Amino acid sequence: MSVPATAACVRSYMDYGRQSIELREAGGGQIGTLLKQQLNTKEDLSVLYTPGIAAPSLAIAGDRSLARKLTIKRNSVAVVSDGSAVLGLGNVGPEAALPVMEGKAMLFKRFADIDAYPIVLATQSIDEIVQTVVNIAPGFGGINLEDISAPRCFEIERRLGELLDIPVFHDDQHGTAICTLGALANALKITGRSKEDIRVVLSGAGAAGIAIARLLRDWGVRDFILTDSKGICSVDRTDLNPYKMEFAVEKGGTLNDALENADVFIGVSQPDLLGRDDIRRMKADPIVFAMSNPVPEISPEECAAAGVAVYASGRSDYPNQINNVLVFPGFFRGLFDAGAFRITGEMKIRAGLALAAMVESPTPERVIPGPFEPGVADAVAQAVKSVVTAGV
Repeated sequence: MSVPATAACVRSYMDYGRQSIELREAGGGQIGTLLKQQLNTKEDLSVLYTPGIAAPSLAIAGDRSLARKLTIKRNSVAVVSDGSAVLGLGNVGPEAALPVMEGKAMLFKRFADIDAYPIVLATQSIDEIVQTVVNIAPGFGGINLEDISAPRCFEIERRLGELLDIPVFHDDQHGTAICTLGALANALKITGRSKEDIRVVLSGAGAAGIAIARLLRDWGVRDFILTDSKGICSVDRTDLNPYKMEFAVEKGGTLNDALENADVFIGVSQPDLLGRDDIRRMKADPIVFAMSNPVPEISPEECAAAGVAVYASGRSDYPNQINNVLVFPGFFRGLFDAGAFRITGEMKIRAGLALAAMVESPTPERVIPGPFEPGVADAVAQAVKSVVTAGV
């Protein structure tokens, strides 16, 4: 496995951070709105506002479904956060979450031409979040939940999915899981492994970790060991929530115990968690996805020294970046174009495999496409639409 440039040759995330602040100060954030129609004359005003605007309002009053045809609803997403789990920063609150939600809205527009709006809420109550989103939902075609801490995020997504007639997607869960499936599918090809025969160790049992485990299980992976900050999630522990208990195994122990003879390590947990000696406990030619950001669980240099066959992370300056931007713009594009009201597990699996198929000849340095490669969002959108068309 080749390794990226050394840290001395890579700009630090603080360098990027300073530039981000400067650009935001100059522009007042990073998104805005634009007009789809020309508004230059009194005649324009009469057509597009009063009195002409009464006609579409009356039409929608008679048939609410016309809102999808006559308004921004058909191409708009609410990006909703309570600020409780922002990036790797933790519970920093709604105002501090706003730059990230703006960033998500920017990516929606850039990669899928979807109009997204950042909405940050001054509450972390499950009931209040659910009710607020239900109340604003008539103005949107979909809901993208973001940076809401586990396990509350599972309940919020479940309840909103039952209450709303528009798709609800929690990107921290499903975007991460879909990217991971795509990268893993190609990593297995490279190493000659079968999904049914591998042992996967997952470090991190929050939103992303549980979602990855669920999606890989639905895809056909059978052998999981889920770990959290206290070690292996096992049935003899009394501190596990129902979501961790779903993957609890018989025998407890430490993360190091879990790594013994494992084929795959997937980290969505904390920086600098492992060293090369830990990885050497795994089977020969292991697969390591170290996705903690901005500092991964283990560096590519350490993995190269330990004989790792395929390494991936969440960083753009390392090879094989597993990044949600590969998923959510195209996923919503497919939902909107197909007129879908619900998200299914089959949509997620096909989206992940579509990402894998974008790389015709996988190599250890390339198991997943980059976000700026042409056709990525379209491939994901087509995968989602194919599920709707097939009725599965």
